[in-house]
Amino acid sequence: MSKIKRGKGLTKVITGPELEIDQRVQSHFKEKTWDETISKDSWMVFKIMAEFVDGYEKLAKIGPCVSLFGSARLKETDKYYQVAVDIAEKITQIGFGIITGGGPGIMEAGNRGARKAGGKSIGLNIELPFEQHFNPYIDKHYSMNFNYFFVRKVMFVKYSQGFVVMPGGFGTLDELSEAMTLIQTQKIARFPIVLVGSEFWAGLLDWFRDTLLKNGMIAEEDLNLYRVVDTADEAVAHIKAFYDKYSINVNF
Repeated sequence: MSKIKRGKGLTKVITGPELEIDQRVQSHFKEKTWDETISKDSWMVFKIMAEFVDGYEKLAKIGPCVSLFGSARLKETDKYYQVAVDIAEKITQIGFGIITGGGPGIMEAGNRGARKAGGKSIGLNIELPFEQHFNPYIDKHYSMNFNYFFVRKVMFVKYSQGFVVMPGGFGTLDELSEAMTLIQTQKIARFPIVLVGSEFWAGLLDWFRDTLLKNGMIAEEDLNLYRVVDTADEAVAHIKAFYDKYSINVNF
């Protein structure tokens, strides 16, 4: 098998969005000098450290919170938007603040519910080339912007005492997988994970049982890491029941 050849151009003429994507790909594969690589990596370390320090300082005083995840693309007219508002409102009424990704859609609904009930409303935003902007229901002193997904994910897990996972895409699945992996491997303490929308999650949960479990890639008890519900009252009741039994602690 021959080696991959390094080329300086494209093998075909492309335009529009495809050209823009290709230019970004080419920029990532462009050869850099040793000095350029070392300099970029060194400064990146400082940027990462700064995001961690800023996050720790701002979030250390927020008190018990529940993170609410879901699609940025769902509109106010979607049934899950109102369910998210109701869940956030009811969660704040039992003493928790609400942390979201700070953007539109389900995230907006979560912050909106927290604001409606007079609870703490925290938004951990991420800089993206599309669909992400701060929603208007976040407390100003708890509005943060991140460059790095992994730093943002640490903040979600460290300062949350529960996850409510609404229907969403890759980002939502990423947060769900992160939480379940950390609990499964005992890297963090157990906390409640609530999946809202039995119809939406059915296919994924069937795959957990019929593929992952069947092939020995997870254990039977791993299926107990989450609870599936359809209403706001069920979601809040599960979180309340958990903390009626266990004390609230920081997860790391």
